[in-house]
Amino acid sequence: MQSTIAIAKEAQHLTVFQRTPNYSVPAWNGPLDPQATQALKAKYHEWRARSRYAQIGIPFNSNGQAAKLVPAAERESAFEAAWAEGGFNFVMSYPDLLTDIESNRLAADFVDRKIREKVKDPAVAAKLIPADHPLGTKRLCVDTGYYETFNRDNVTLVDLREHPIETLTATGLRTTGGDHPLDMIVFATGFDAITGPLMKLDIRGKGGLALRDKWAEGPLTYLGLSTTGFPNFFMITGPGSPSVLSNMLMSIEQHVDWMADCIASMRRQGLTLIEAQADAERQWVQTVHEIGHTTLYPLVSSWYTGANIPGKVRLFTPYAGGVGTYRRVCEEVVEKGYEGFEISRSA
Repeated sequence: MQSTIAIAKEAQHLTVFQRTPNYSVPAWNGPLDPQATQALKAKYHEWRARSRYAQIGIPFNSNGQAAKLVPAAERESAFEAAWAEGGFNFVMSYPDLLTDIESNRLAADFVDRKIREKVKDPAVAAKLIPADHPLGTKRLCVDTGYYETFNRDNVTLVDLREHPIETLTATGLRTTGGDHPLDMIVFATGFDAITGPLMKLDIRGKGGLALRDKWAEGPLTYLGLSTTGFPNFFMITGPGSPSVLSNMLMSIEQHVDWMADCIASMRRQGLTLIEAQADAERQWVQTVHEIGHTTLYPLVSSWYTGANIPGKVRLFTPYAGGVGTYRRVCEEVVEKGYEGFEISRSA
């Protein structure tokens, strides 16, 4: 979505080969109003403090009601207000949009209508509207003019579900619908998220145990910070933490601060080795699983669940209980003397 907008403004012609449509909400990027900027900066520290304990690390305000129980006119007005504000606020406008399929469908119908309003060709609009997943259960995108890009004369959409790619050719790509001459191909096909980078580092713990072997049936962590059998190994926004369900900057900062404080505390006491306890790890993995399955996320084939990687165990591993709740859990662990960790002096 990001590359399409930029490339379309410069290319003689852009052909977008769409594998799977995803939802996107407006970012409303543009020049900042000086007064609004000044007002925000005046309360910057307050804003940051609220962010640290907000559901997704951004202090959006939900109206606290179930979307499906709100009168249609009132719900439409709330959706319009959230849409006008832009960003992830839309899926936070009602607290049950990511936990109740009926409420989610009402929100998705609203976005579907917005897409049809933006895209002039009804057939193209229909191809851009997702039909295989609830709103927000694949990573929600935020754009500035994505859907309007398909109104340009120099942009063509090819639906790969209708006409799959058969092969590369000397002059471009061939789908089941025919040849597409191209000067350049830009691949934006995703990657092995959440666990992939860690697995490829060939990290080894006690007895030479490889992390990829321990996690062969799915990642096992305590707080998404540590994993049993790998002493003195910390993960930043690892599986089992809010990770990709959060404002990543806020979550990264929280983990870095937690780790730095932990190391400083150990040094003061002359301690040099820290490792997650097996029972604590097992209980935390169960907690993450139970909370995750109160949401709609596990129902969908996405990189959230690893479904985009052939052979990868399909599991929903982020902690879905919220950034603020997770932060409090981490704080309580420290208050209880780093509960769930074995800390000692190494030989």
